[in-house]
Formats: sequence, C-alpha cells, structure tokens
Amino acid sequence: MRPVAYPSVSSPNVLVCATCAGETSVFACAECGREDHPYGAERCARCILAERLTALLTDPTTGRLHPELQSLYDELLTTPRPQSVITWLKKPPATGARLLALMAKGELPINHDTFRRLPADRSHNYLRELLTSTGVLPPYYPPIEQIERWLIDLLDPLDPDSTAMISRYAHWHHLRRLRSLAERGKLNKSVIYAARANINGAVRLALWASMHETTLDMLTQTQLEHYLAEYPGGRNSQQTFIAWLRRTRTNTRINIPWRGQTTPEVVVSDADRWNQISQLLHDAATPLYVRIGGLFTLLFAQPLETIIAMRADQITLEHNGRVLVTFDTIPIEMPPGLDSLLRCYLAKRGTPSIVSREHGWLFPGRHPGRHLVRETFRGHLVAVGIKPGYSRHAAMYSLAGEVPAPVLAELIGVANKTAVKWAALAGRDWSEYVTQRDT
Repeated sequence: MRPVAYPSVSSPNVLVCATCAGETSVFACAECGREDHPYGAERCARCILAERLTALLTDPTTGRLHPELQSLYDELLTTPRPQSVITWLKKPPATGARLLALMAKGELPINHDTFRRLPADRSHNYLRELLTSTGVLPPYYPPIEQIERWLIDLLDPLDPDSTAMISRYAHWHHLRRLRSLAERGKLNKSVIYAARANINGAVRLALWASMHETTLDMLTQTQLEHYLAEYPGGRNSQQTFIAWLRRTRTNTRINIPWRGQTTPEVVVSDADRWNQISQLLHDAATPLYVRIGGLFTLLFAQPLETIIAMRADQITLEHNGRVLVTFDTIPIEMPPGLDSLLRCYLAKRGTPSIVSREHGWLFPGRHPGRHLVRETFRGHLVAVGIKPGYSRHAAMYSLAGEVPAPVLAELIGVANKTAVKWAALAGRDWSEYVTQRDT
C-alpha cells in the first residue's frame, strides 16, 4: 500500500508514487527509499521483515541463512503483503517463529517426521504446509496422514488377528487408492469420507464377530446376514470389505451382491435452475468466486470437487472479448454475464496465503499451496438457497437433452456412459448421431 498515490504524468489513468509523479513524498523508507508499505516512522515493512527473517533463519554456527530454509526466506520476503508476514511471526502463540528458530539452529530436523511427532493443530499444520509450498519439504497429503493416525486408535479394541487383517485392508486398498487420487489431484472429501466409512464398517463387523465367538476369516453367510439384519444401514459400508475378503481369499464363503446403479433424481425444475442462474449473475452480495463456481455448476454441470481444483490456465481471455473455459479437453465460450464475472475475478484474483508463489489454482485457499475447500463453496451457495448437488442434476438433465452424449462427455468432462445414462433419462437417443459421427 502507498500512503499517497498520484496520477502518472506519462500514462493516463495510472497511479504512481510521489517520486515518479515529481511530487514531494510524505514517506520514504530510510533504508531502501521505497514509498510503499510504511511500517513505523522511518522504515518500510519489507526492510523490517528482511531484518527479522534474517535473524530468525540464520544458522548460528555459520552466521548465514540456513541453506534448507533459503527458499522460504525468498518467498516470504517477496510477498505482496510483508505486514502480514510480520504479524504472523509475532502473533501469539507464534508457533511458526519458534519452530523455525529451532530448525535454523539445527535443534529440530527439517522433515515431515518432525511434524508427525508434533500436535496436529492449526498452527503446526499451517507451518508444515508453508514449508511444503515453498519447496522446503516435499509434497504430502494431510487427509491421508489424518486417516493413518485415526486408524491406530480405531484398531486398538480389536484382537491382534483382526487388527492385522483390517490394517492390510485399510492400507493396501483404501490408502493406496487415496494416494493415487491425491497424486492426480482428484482427492476430495467425499472419497475420504467413503474410505473412513468402509474401514469403520470393517471394524464394526470384526467386533460383532468377536461378540458371537467367531472371526472374520471364519464368518459364514448366515452370520453375515444376521449382522446385516441387526445393522441394515451397514450394507454399503460392508460391501467393499466383503469383496476384499473374497478377492484376497481370506474368506470366500461370504458375499454381498452389488446393487445396480440407481437412476439420478432431478428435483430442481429448469425454471428454478434459470432463476438460480439469474440470481448468481446479479447478486453482488455473494462473493464473486462463489458466483462463478455456482454458475459453472448450474450452466455446465460441474461438480464442486472439480471446480475447487480448477487451474487458472483453464481460463483463456481472448483479445476479441471472448472468455473460454476448458473443463475437460474442448474450450467452451462463456455466455454474456459469466464472461464479465470471470474477467473481473481474474483482474483482482489474489492469494489469501502470506507466500508470494503462484501455485496456479483458480480459487486459491488460505493454506499455502492449497485450493479452496469444497465446504467453502457449498456453504455460501446453500446460504442463498442453492443446493449444488440438486442443481447439478438439473443442469445435467438439461444438457443431456440438448447435446449429443459423446459431445457432452468431451465438453464437461464426464464419462461416456454417464452422458448416455443422462441422455436416456432426458428421453434422447443419440445413437444415430454416433453413427453419423463415426462415418
């Protein structure tokens, strides 16, 4: 920030500092001469930050910055808001400053194992993600580590054999899949909750088996059906575990048949959908990023999990005024209204984090290197009367009736069979189009 801004003498509609405008400055840093970010009577925030970071991150044995913390120093020093970093360093409990000082002195190892031994609270997690986003630590996936910690306590009441069996199931089936999804940027809370529910279901079945003087590997089909009669809601959470027991030949005597896919339910009328679109186009009280995300759902049937993980380079601003968005492989021209919202958002898109590095997220989150979470979007949309899941179904139903299924799949990034299923629900048979397209 500049205390005073002056119109440029060479460029119309451009504000510059006093020196550039040929005026007398009301503030100039006594150290660097800059006029922005005043902090105190004589020095700017960036010079004060450089002094404090140097003192904090210097290895006392060498008198130089700790080499492993150099990238962190560079990122924090070039942040667009140096005042925010100063505040973060000194604001109680000042966990970040305390741990960084220990790391610089060599009293605390700079690795993920250090944080695994520390409390997993907000201040420790924030520093860990800051170090990860600046390249000091390699990437890691917090939800997966949380499940690993949770699993230890969850398995504690079980006998050793059941503990070993469910631990294998959790690690080799669920956690391996979660890591694969995380590496591809597709890890979301729905998948995490499903994994937790399935592991919980396996533990519940093991406890039931123990109470009935049997074990998971000796469980019979009759006993399984008795369990499901007592816990009818457990069928979905048990299905994956039972299939794993069969596949690993731990117990091939039991089975839960897979249910066929259910038909999607459309409860939002097309008129209501267009009313919601109009609401988001014109409601200035709703945050701009929420309006854009909601419109992506209402117009292009994008799920919130996909929207929050979008990259800024998926948006193309053309010189002729067109705004293109690539949801999957084909750029789509945005309609009037939404194109203006996107231009406005991109013009002032900032990063809520204190670091300066651009990680490419269209919707950056508060934690360094992370995008916004799904609940942030959903909470704002529900607050204005829009339920994203129902609204997406309404959009899919409308699009499936207007766009051939193969084209729809490519445009919005859904599987071909999903597009065909929605086309059938909308009462459209695109088989003739497919034949013509293939000839």
